[in-house]
Amino acid sequence: MHIDALKTLVIDALEDLKAQDIAVLDVSRLTSVTDLMVVASGTSSRHVAALAGNVIQAAKEQDIPPLGVEGENGADWVLVDLGNLVVHVMLPDTRQLYDLERLWADLPNESESRLEEGAHFS
Repeated sequence: MHIDALKTLVIDALEDLKAQDIAVLDVSRLTSVTDLMVVASGTSSRHVAALAGNVIQAAKEQDIPPLGVEGENGADWVLVDLGNLVVHVMLPDTRQLYDLERLWADLPNESESRLEEGAHFS
């Protein structure tokens, strides 16, 4: 499935169960692990678990089984790894504490890192 279609599938699954503050982060230039991260908030542990479960179900219905799911037991932060797209569903306090949007925005991209390394050797 094309990354744009996968992004739409994930966002639709989150919106279906009223996820809050959905953000899409393009991290393709920052890491080779994934291309996109979708971050969303749920209102309670039960809501977080339900949101993640809905994403998993929607992906499976399109023959895209998750590569991994972490955090289902505590349900204050559930990560769903869909390969080129990773979904983080969190409680608002957890999201604020880890601040993934700022963390990923502050990282230099791969080309900037190479330029900085080259500057040290010039």
